[in-house]
Amino acid sequence: MAAKTAAKRAPNKIARKAEPVYRRIVLKLSGESFQGPQGYGIHGETVQSIARELKDIVDLGVQVAIMVGGGNIFRGGRQKGLDVDRATGDYMGMLATVINALALQDALEKDGVHTRVQTAIAMNEVAEPFIRRRAMRHLEKGRVVIFAAGTGNPYFSTDTAAALRAMEIKAEVIMKATRVDGIYDADPEQVADAKFFSQITYRDVLQQNLKVMDSTAISLCMDNGMPIVVFNMNTHGNIRRIVLGERVGSTVTPA
Repeated sequence: MAAKTAAKRAPNKIARKAEPVYRRIVLKLSGESFQGPQGYGIHGETVQSIARELKDIVDLGVQVAIMVGGGNIFRGGRQKGLDVDRATGDYMGMLATVINALALQDALEKDGVHTRVQTAIAMNEVAEPFIRRRAMRHLEKGRVVIFAAGTGNPYFSTDTAAALRAMEIKAEVIMKATRVDGIYDADPEQVADAKFFSQITYRDVLQQNLKVMDSTAISLCMDNGMPIVVFNMNTHGNIRRIVLGERVGSTVTPA
């Protein structure tokens, strides 16, 4: 009898599932995110680690789109030691992003996450062409959509492509993955007392010429009120913390 009375008095504790504050995101992954400690190319363990972190937020019900860069393979018109026309170099860089997109797709699929790769340059044998409504439908069905080949145009960075795609698919935030903790007024890897900004406006980013995203991407986000969160990709769990509303990294917002 005493045991039954105690059971009645005990509170009925039901574990509440964490609710994300962002339901649809665009994650910007630079090519350097794929190279890991080897400093070039694609590092298998690093890509697998990224895939596991993405699976965590997909399991929360977050709709995830990813824009990948290609600097770990080829840096477009900025490639050192190779004198090619800027437009040609940019197209070569776009092809490099497709390689990264396929590597990430494979890692995600092995973790049981359904994906689609969409490219801005037609290559039907390996990926879908980017079609806005189709991308949004994939997201609604719980598939991760990986965008490759930038905007499909030279002279536009994958940062600008990420901003453009975020507007097109009606994302709620752009998450920019870096190897430092957020936005600083100088490179924190070279300047020990660099000032950290936990929150900053688009206009201040442009006026101070801070290396967050290129000016075209920042201007596009500013014109459309798209928030940007800049965070350290090397800290495990940061993506999950951000989508759950924790203060991580730096946020770029209107004034």
